[in-house]
Amino acid sequence: MQATITLNYANIKTAEAIAKAVSPDNFKVPPNLKVTTIHDDCKVITNITCEGKLATFTATIDDLLFNASTAEKTLQTINNKNKL
Repeated sequence: MQATITLNYANIKTAEAIAKAVSPDNFKVPPNLKVTTIHDDCKVITNITCEGKLATFTATIDDLLFNASTAEKTLQTINNKNKL
């Protein structure tokens, strides 16, 4: 199974921050799972390849989207506080 998830942002700085926040580089993943995340201009692109169970594949996608949402909310909170 394979998926490519592309998230679009208003600017490069936000895309870079989100990519760093969701990048799995510092986490161990099962040997049957490969996840890579990059930012390209204002986009965050994540490729997921899973040779295991469908549940692992869908859980990985769910985790990615949850972590991206959390990072977005964190950036928004920081930006709102800086405007005060």
